[in-house]
Amino acid sequence: MTSTDDSTATAIASFPFPRRCPMSPPDAYAELREQEPVSRATIAATGRPTWLVTRYEDVRKILGDPDVSANLKLPGYPLQVPVPDEVLQSVRPMLLSMDPPEHTAQRRMLIPEFTAHKVRTMRPHVQQIVDARIDAMLDSGGPVDLVTALALPVPSLVICELLGVPYADHGSFESWSGKIMTRGMSQEDYVAAVTDLDNYLDGLVTSKETAPGDDLLSRFIEKNRENPVADHVDIVTMARLMLIGGHETTSNMISLGVLAFLRDPELLDAVRADPALMPAAVEEFLRYFAISDAGTPRVALADIEVGGVTIAAGDGILPLNNSANHDPAAFTDPDRIDFHRTERGHLTFGFGIHQCIGANLARLELDVVYRTLFDRIPNLRLAVPFEELSFKHDAMVYGMHGLPATW
Repeated sequence: MTSTDDSTATAIASFPFPRRCPMSPPDAYAELREQEPVSRATIAATGRPTWLVTRYEDVRKILGDPDVSANLKLPGYPLQVPVPDEVLQSVRPMLLSMDPPEHTAQRRMLIPEFTAHKVRTMRPHVQQIVDARIDAMLDSGGPVDLVTALALPVPSLVICELLGVPYADHGSFESWSGKIMTRGMSQEDYVAAVTDLDNYLDGLVTSKETAPGDDLLSRFIEKNRENPVADHVDIVTMARLMLIGGHETTSNMISLGVLAFLRDPELLDAVRADPALMPAAVEEFLRYFAISDAGTPRVALADIEVGGVTIAAGDGILPLNNSANHDPAAFTDPDRIDFHRTERGHLTFGFGIHQCIGANLARLELDVVYRTLFDRIPNLRLAVPFEELSFKHDAMVYGMHGLPATW
C-alpha cells in the first residue's frame, strides 16, 4: 500500500525510529516489512521526504538498480544532516556518492589495496596494534572504558597507518568525524567540521604529492599520475571518506560485539570451544547490528517499481539494511544471534557497485580484536549495569558512547 493515512504509517512518519531495546532494531521495521514494506517518511533532521524500503529483496533491488543514483546533489536525495544547499552543491562528492563512470574509475584504482590477499598480509601488524592496546589496559588495571581504550584506537591506528595519516592527530579528526556523523548537528557546526577536516587533509595530500611515502594515499597519487582519474580535491574527499569510514564503523562494531559476548556467555563459550567459529561470529554480529542502517541513500533516476509500489523519478529512497538483515524471508529466526546460521548475504556492507570497499579489513580487525580480548582477559565483565550504558541513538553510525568493563 502507498497511503500514509493509516495509523501505522502516521505513527512512523519521522525517520529514524526509536529503539525499544538498544541491542535490537526498531520495532517499526518489523511492522513496515509486514504492513507497508515500501513507505513514505520524512527525515527528522532535514525535513526531506523519502521512501523507506524495508524488505531484503527490495533493498537488494534498489542497491543494484542502474536507474537509481547515489548522487547527493540531486534535489530528491534524502540528506540526513542539515547542510545548506549552496554548500552541498559546491562540495566534491565522495566515492560513496558518485555514479559511474567517475565512481568506476576511482574505485578500480583502490580495489588492489583491499583485496582479501592484501588484507591477510596485514594481520600480524593488526595483531601487534591490538596487543599493545590490551597491554596498556592490563598495565592500568580495571575498570576501563573499552571504547576509548580499545574499540576506537585500534581501527583509528590501522586506518591512519594505511592512509599515512599521523596518529598523533587522531583527537582532532575523531572530533570532526563525530560531528559529521551526528544527525542532530547544527548546519554551522556540521559545515565547520567538514571544512576543518578537509583543510587538514588538503595539507596532508599536498605533502604526499611532493614527497610520497609508503601508504595508500601516496600509492593512489602515483598511479593517478600515470592514469588520471581524480584531481587534488577528489583525493582529499576520498581521504575523508576512508578516514571517517575506516574508524567510525569498525569502532562501533567492536563495542557492540564485545557487549553481545559479555551479555550472553553462551556466545563466548561457543567460540572458545571452537575458535574456527569466530569468522561466522563476526558475520553474524555484522548482520545482526548493521550499524550504518541508512548509509546508502539513493535517488530514483526513472520511475521504478519496488514491492508493488511505483517510486517516481526524482524521489529519494532509504534502503534500510538493518531491516533487511532482520527479514524472516531471508534469515531464519532473524532476531536471534546464531553463529551456526547457514544463510549468507547480509547487507551491512551494502550491495552492488557501491558495496563497502573496506569490508575485508573490517572483518580482519573484528576477528583479531574479539579473539585477543577474550583470550587475554578471560574474566572480562561489565563494570556497570547494562541499563546505565549509553548508546549513539543520534548518530549516523550506531554504536556506544562508552563501555565500562573490568576483570
